[in-house]
Amino acid sequence: MDVIELLPRLHLLRFPVGQAYLWHDGTESTLIDAGPIGAGRTIADALTALGRAPSAVRRIVLTHFHEDHAGGAAEFATLSGAEVLAHYLDAPFVRGELPGPPPRFEDWELPIHAEVSRHLPQGEPIRPRSVTPVSDGDVLDFGGGARVVHVPGHTDGSIALFLPDEGVLFTGDTVAASPVDGAVMSGVFNLDRPQLLGSFHRLAALDADVACFGHGDPMVGRASAALRKAADSHPATG
Repeated sequence: MDVIELLPRLHLLRFPVGQAYLWHDGTESTLIDAGPIGAGRTIADALTALGRAPSAVRRIVLTHFHEDHAGGAAEFATLSGAEVLAHYLDAPFVRGELPGPPPRFEDWELPIHAEVSRHLPQGEPIRPRSVTPVSDGDVLDFGGGARVVHVPGHTDGSIALFLPDEGVLFTGDTVAASPVDGAVMSGVFNLDRPQLLGSFHRLAALDADVACFGHGDPMVGRASAALRKAADSHPATG
């Protein structure tokens, strides 16, 4: 796993598939997404290398239930004592009470998904003992007040997190950056693509200077302009 400083208070944790983010408020930290199965110990080691104890992480906020984002949540929560949060529509899948609905793949996505799956750890993840549900408009106690933005489409309970005071947006898998040229694009492997495009436009309307994507290189500086340009090339329907 690579650990990359994006801002003095923000680090990217990059896994073979997907990524997570650490936001720091003084001596406390927040983890946004938690990587795939088995990532908990790796995240703890990354914190130690940054001079922070795993127990400094007070909360793990999951943007959605897919295992490349939530697979390591319970393991790291056990190591750190952190609270796990997810949107109430995705929380039952994070807890393992129900199987999450599979994406409705576009034909061109199938070979990409097969290749991605080859690099994901196999097995059943450890499930969190509890998941605190969040809803659209909730404000979480980090980054000067992190606003929960419900962005359904990738999953029914997908969320983004917007830190207005910092101009930082965590998009989850609603938005991505192309692995080829870094261009901003809509997310793939969705449950409802038209709904996702509407959510993409909602995020593009926010005044974000930094955009942290679920996949692909984050954009540091003038992010909202890039998101709006990309959203304009993906007209929302419905």
